[in-house]
Amino acid sequence: MPAESQSGASERFVPPRIDGGATARSLVSRKPLAVVGMVILAVYIVLAAVGPFFVTDPVATDPPNALLAPSLEHPMGTDNFGRDVFARAVHSARLDLTLGILIAMCAMVIGSAVGVVAGYWGGAVDETLMRLTDIVLAFPGFVLALILVAVLGNSTLNVGIAVTAAFVPYFIRLTRAQALSERELEYVDGAKLAGNRSARVAFLHVLPNSLQPSLVTATLVAGWAILTVSGLAFLGVGIKPPTAEWGVMVSEGARDIDAGHWWTSFFPGGMIVLAAMAFHFIGDEFGGREA
Repeated sequence: MPAESQSGASERFVPPRIDGGATARSLVSRKPLAVVGMVILAVYIVLAAVGPFFVTDPVATDPPNALLAPSLEHPMGTDNFGRDVFARAVHSARLDLTLGILIAMCAMVIGSAVGVVAGYWGGAVDETLMRLTDIVLAFPGFVLALILVAVLGNSTLNVGIAVTAAFVPYFIRLTRAQALSERELEYVDGAKLAGNRSARVAFLHVLPNSLQPSLVTATLVAGWAILTVSGLAFLGVGIKPPTAEWGVMVSEGARDIDAGHWWTSFFPGGMIVLAAMAFHFIGDEFGGREA
């Protein structure tokens, strides 16, 4: 065999081995809160995906078994209509998680698109869009969502639209700020010199490089969206009973606390807190903060 062949055979590329265990241990040691958040979120996703197939009908009433304390048969007890609290909480996980994630994604897509237009083109376009954004930001997010739901109606779709609209301005500001700096970089000049139109440069070059802050914020917004949706339902202006939704469950259970039936609101309230906490842990840890 020729010397070159022997040398080539002996210097074959060997792909690096990835030690999954070491990677996991490194993640746990560097970002422990992110791991906690991901574990909580994974449990919720499994509950939302398969749980509804293994629990009872969340709206089926059973008055003789109303307000039973937590037991093996009813792990979270029953409410004042005899409905199983655990079954309703599991069905609520599917609705609230889906709404929270979809609201965050839609707000990010819409806000980032508007933000890159304002940041890349600047001038009168930027001034007009940012003044409109300032007007929307003058209202606290929850109050704006409350107003929009009152105007649109309290269907699940309208609640999603209202809460999405409340969070869009945050993504507009984030993406605009990033696009203002990105448009001055050399790769943008190169894209222009290559004959690309302004819209192509903005959306295919500047936008993808401006999304990192928005991706982190989207994780936080998912948690905020769950809190907002639940808060609207608690006040009676969001999703209405008998829909299985965490805020609805807390609202219905609040009247039973004085009688000592704490479980009807404690468990759904705890699930709201854990869901929001999981998203916030992940967003905080991967947002650049050192563990």
